Amino acid sequence: MQITFLGAAREVTGSCFLVETSTTRFLVDCGMFQGGREATQRNQQPFGFDPQSIDFVLLTHAHIDHSGLLPKLTRAGFRGAIHATAATADLLQVMLPDSAHIQEMEALRAQRGAARSRDAQAVATPLYTLRDADVCLRQLQPHGYGRELRPHADVRCRFRGAGHILGSAIIEVWVSEGERTTKLVFSGDLGQPGRAILRDPTPITEADILFVESTYGNRLHKDLAATRDELIEVVERTLSRGNVVVPAFAVGRTQEVLYHLHQLSREGRLRDLRIFVDSPMATEATKITQRHLDLFDENATRLADWHARGKDLPYLKFTASVEESIALNQIRSGAIIISASGMCTAGRIKHHLRHNLGRAECSVLITGFQAQGTLGRRLVDGDSQVRIFGEDIPVRASIHTVGGLSAHADRKALLAWTAGFARAPAQTFVVHGEETAAQAMATALRARPGWNVTVPTAGQQVHWHGGKVGVPA
Repeated sequence: MQITFLGAAREVTGSCFLVETSTTRFLVDCGMFQGGREATQRNQQPFGFDPQSIDFVLLTHAHIDHSGLLPKLTRAGFRGAIHATAATADLLQVMLPDSAHIQEMEALRAQRGAARSRDAQAVATPLYTLRDADVCLRQLQPHGYGRELRPHADVRCRFRGAGHILGSAIIEVWVSEGERTTKLVFSGDLGQPGRAILRDPTPITEADILFVESTYGNRLHKDLAATRDELIEVVERTLSRGNVVVPAFAVGRTQEVLYHLHQLSREGRLRDLRIFVDSPMATEATKITQRHLDLFDENATRLADWHARGKDLPYLKFTASVEESIALNQIRSGAIIISASGMCTAGRIKHHLRHNLGRAECSVLITGFQAQGTLGRRLVDGDSQVRIFGEDIPVRASIHTVGGLSAHADRKALLAWTAGFARAPAQTFVVHGEETAAQAMATALRARPGWNVTVPTAGQQVHWHGGKVGVPA
């Protein structure tokens, strides 16, 4: 068996792993790189394999850094099935067309810029189109958690709950080569235990080869009580004078921020809130979330029941039109504006930051991981000025990183989940983490007896020889 690390190796985004045997070739994830011009260029490069030779794809969850290149894959000739959980399949019906729309709009802007500059080289074509996304969606095959599937005669799989976002999965994969069967476990993105809405990640007890994420492999999150206190403090201090702007991923983070604001309202700790969700995709994702109440934990179910009764609710408006979105920028105080994208790389959030960052009376709540090269990362790193839509914007608003709302497991939770294995995997690959986080996680795992741990590099190929991993000559 040969494994190639095509993304998410010493970086967080671009998740894609190629598994090859003498009888099959398949991918686990096919995600987009995110964060700056280099990521855009990498997304535009041809795949490092023949897409027509891929038999099937296994998808851990719907976030674009795990799923965003699927339409490009089908456009390049892939005709196999894309296997995912039922909730992930539902979310992709919204997310992939939205991503395609962004690709088309960015290409159009590039073409207009080329026309003005008369630079033919600047004319861009979209990475993929709405039509490509539609074709891709027809190849989706949804599955329930815990049920075995056979995407190939020599491969068995099972999706287990990862607790990261709706539909997220740990994937157990059994690959047979002659008389030998190897079990691979892909953690995908793991959620923080005890967090709102979703159940905790499922413990896995055995694997021959483990691929484990390390986004927060060198950091701990604030506990939930401290996070809620910080959220209250920021909201109460800001709303009388300015607005609270919340960049949030349309899937997962928006719903969790709403959960906490509603829960604090229900407890009487926050009052008279005016909340605006300015993201058409987040609106659709919230509707999908409500259709999958069976995946909620007990606390989220109780809150959903309270919300359904419609009494003593905070003001909540989902804006739809561009005109409604523009109107939000006329509000000078008292508004909580939740908008995508979560890393501030595209979408309506950039307009809200443009109108609020320069105001010292406003606050920005960063609720999730910010990849290198993104506008969100520059805000977290303390830049005093950022560039938005070609304009230099001074950063006078207060920036708050609320790590306790992260959808990712922190270092403690990651190590606790890996401690659930009854015996050490023969080989562990630490992925989905920037260099320092991945290496810190690997060091901690190597301290355990019997753990053989590698932090792979992008493009690296390894061979599995029935008990040990070797790097091809």
